[in-house]
Amino acid sequence: MNHEHHDTYGMYKTAPREWAAAPSGTAKLERGMDRFTLLGSSSAFSRMLRLIDRLAKVQAPVLIEGETGTGKEMVARAIHYQGIRRDQAFVPINCGAFPDNLIESELFGHVKGAFTDARSDQPGLVETAAGGTLFLDEVDALTPRAQVTLLRFLQDGSYRPIGARIERKVDVRVVAATNGSLDNLVESHAFRSDLLYRLRVLGMKLPPLRERDNDALLLAKVFFDRCKAQFHCDAKELDQESCSWFDSYPWPGNIRELEGLVYREAVVCEDTTLRLPPPVPCDNERRRTFERRITGFCNETYSAAKSAVLEQFEQQYLSQLMERTRGNVSQAARLAGKERRALGKLLKKHGMTGREL
Repeated sequence: MNHEHHDTYGMYKTAPREWAAAPSGTAKLERGMDRFTLLGSSSAFSRMLRLIDRLAKVQAPVLIEGETGTGKEMVARAIHYQGIRRDQAFVPINCGAFPDNLIESELFGHVKGAFTDARSDQPGLVETAAGGTLFLDEVDALTPRAQVTLLRFLQDGSYRPIGARIERKVDVRVVAATNGSLDNLVESHAFRSDLLYRLRVLGMKLPPLRERDNDALLLAKVFFDRCKAQFHCDAKELDQESCSWFDSYPWPGNIRELEGLVYREAVVCEDTTLRLPPPVPCDNERRRTFERRITGFCNETYSAAKSAVLEQFEQQYLSQLMERTRGNVSQAARLAGKERRALGKLLKKHGMTGREL
């Protein structure tokens, strides 16, 4: 079976070895984990690797918690392929994509004649993952009905395809992931406590990028190298001095945000040296100022307040965008994801000009 995998980060299993640095004493573990491009050198990252190694040796359910963009599916794959189930299937599921009326059929399948369009037996994802791992991403998005369906299966591994009279059993390991707080959802009665206990037999919380000292720069270099290999880039080297803001930036989008920044800047860069400017806004003062402005609109109608906030946003965004691109409208349009003509109209609306208008 070919386990080569490409996730949303553009991270391949066959990563350059020079970026898989780790403190002494963890070299052997690193050699196993670098296949999944779980890359880093920080102490928080090293602790995460050691926990992955331990969880891979146990066959109980695992709940992976972490902010969006921290690499939860990559970690789930590492747990699977480092364990005894590595030669069996790894089946990822996005729980938020399941409508209530299809959850049982998707998970457990159906038999011929179970309903009007059931012309043949159809296995579910649970059967597809038999002997391997079923990865439930965004498990917090499960509806109440779907939660009950999953709980019944987790209790003893038994399930019944729709229309079947006899229950079946399957040996499958369940790994779930969430970027929210299931404890808070339990308190608000949006998530079943008994299901949480079943999922969190083993658990781990992934460190956000802001807590992984110096790993952002390491990953930026990797993303830059991959961007150059994938696309034509004028930039040939990364100016590390321009990345000095990395350690003070909160990285709300974590690794996914970093990858997007590097790829975006590398593709539009017209210099031989890539410089990475900090995203804007990037400090708490601007956020507090914006919140104060919002408070000042409380005495206005909703429509008037919305229009005023939108006007302020457009002015600030366009001003920063044109400053960043030094007035280059074509480059600004690419960064903003808008057509050049549409961006030009916005600029004229706010009395701004730029080159190439």
